[in-house]
Amino acid sequence: MRLRPAGNLLRPYTLDNVCWRCSQQLNYAKPSARTAFVHTAAPVTPKQRSRLKVGYFLSNKLLPQAQHGSAPKYFAASTAPNEAGTAAPTGASTANHANQVNQDLPHRRRQAARRKSAIENSTTISNTSAPAPAAENPLPQDASSALTTASTKHPANSLRRQASLLLSLSKPRLTVLVVLTAMAPYALYPVPAFLSPSIGLDTPSLSPLTLTFLTTGTALCSASANALNMLYELAWDAKMSRTRNRPLVRGLLSERRALAFAILAALAGVGGLYFGVNPTVAFLGAANIALYAGVYTPMKRVSWLNTWVGAIVGGIPPLMGWAAAAGESATGDGSFRELLFTSDAIGGWLFAALLFAWQFPHFMSLSWPIREEYKAAGHKMLCWINPARNARVALRYSLLFFPLSVALCAVGVTEWSFAVTSLPVNYWLAREAVRFWQHEGFKGSARGLFWASVWHLPVIMVLALAQKKGMWGRVWRSIVGEPDLEDEDDEDWIVDQVGEEAEAADGKAQNAVAPIGSKSA
Repeated sequence: MRLRPAGNLLRPYTLDNVCWRCSQQLNYAKPSARTAFVHTAAPVTPKQRSRLKVGYFLSNKLLPQAQHGSAPKYFAASTAPNEAGTAAPTGASTANHANQVNQDLPHRRRQAARRKSAIENSTTISNTSAPAPAAENPLPQDASSALTTASTKHPANSLRRQASLLLSLSKPRLTVLVVLTAMAPYALYPVPAFLSPSIGLDTPSLSPLTLTFLTTGTALCSASANALNMLYELAWDAKMSRTRNRPLVRGLLSERRALAFAILAALAGVGGLYFGVNPTVAFLGAANIALYAGVYTPMKRVSWLNTWVGAIVGGIPPLMGWAAAAGESATGDGSFRELLFTSDAIGGWLFAALLFAWQFPHFMSLSWPIREEYKAAGHKMLCWINPARNARVALRYSLLFFPLSVALCAVGVTEWSFAVTSLPVNYWLAREAVRFWQHEGFKGSARGLFWASVWHLPVIMVLALAQKKGMWGRVWRSIVGEPDLEDEDDEDWIVDQVGEEAEAADGKAQNAVAPIGSKSA
């Protein structure tokens, strides 16, 4: 392809994005004097027909040839309508033709379809739901609603459809979060000899079988509580955009089947925790079902204090994980008092306090964008009863993560480096909470706090797991082959204990033997 000579820069209709060969096939406008001279001095030759198609130069803002073989025109005037609503007179017919060709292009049709779809969706939402401020952004779709929509693609009586509907009853995202908050304290429990120095990075001291029963039982207990919650709030879920797509609201699952699922999940979950872990953890699992389905759910219709009851429910799974780990190394009867009310149980209560505090910035920011829907449904939530207090509560509990992180280091659950590495994520949550308090949810502050809380909890748990007290020291000693001082202390304690028991047994045996020279028959 050859470049255009510099003379084209002086022409009034220079085409900056057309090659030289294509520009030769176009007829540029000539001055009137030169046109008259050409007509008188030279014979008129027929115009060479362009080999280019009509719509070739549309993207370069160049008008195509007229339909009846007239000479090509250029954009001498805008094709947009003027203030009176009529098109400009110059090039009107060719402009209309170009606009028609533009509308027929595939990407133009797709853009028009998207605009039409957006207008229809906004009209539908405005007619079916309560009005919301324009500055608010929609919340992410509920997992139960997404599973319900996916289940409708399968036949009515198929196994995949029924499994999807039952899974949507359990609120899968919430259930996964509950299970993770139970697993992290279980792994962080300070069990002696976490790694075996003779084997290396091989086998943890905690039982994998116990962990399996813990996770399965906790998941089933959470699924049962969530199913009972949906059964109770069926009429009010239909009034809220976030919950109106749930399976019971849409009638895709009968209430009898949902109740049977909730009862079976509760029995299986509590039974698995009782026989596979210990009775204390089973009691906590049953108490969580009763609190969530029996106290928190109906209390939403009565008082805004329901949020605090829900926070207690969120703080119980960490205690379950801690009690499960403590039961494996318990020396007594493994009772509730031994597992949760000793000095060794402080770490478990700190994790419970961390989850209790986390509920407030998360839920207060989540509920604020849909506060009008909560109000229309009749739920007593602080987000619409007192928005200013709603923001203050979120800020107050967001600041608790700083002392809680330091306390986990002080009681020996994590290394002191955790207090430093947790500062950035704690600061991020506190900063978003301050914005939420200043703007009371407006200017995107509610959405910022919501996403900060979503990322905050898993980051904190991962940092704590990566900095468990003494873990990396054991790893290093396992690699270099150095003896573990803690293991030696444990062995010395065991030897002393065995020696004391042997001495006590010898003393009892000597007392049982008759003295020499005693009276005989």
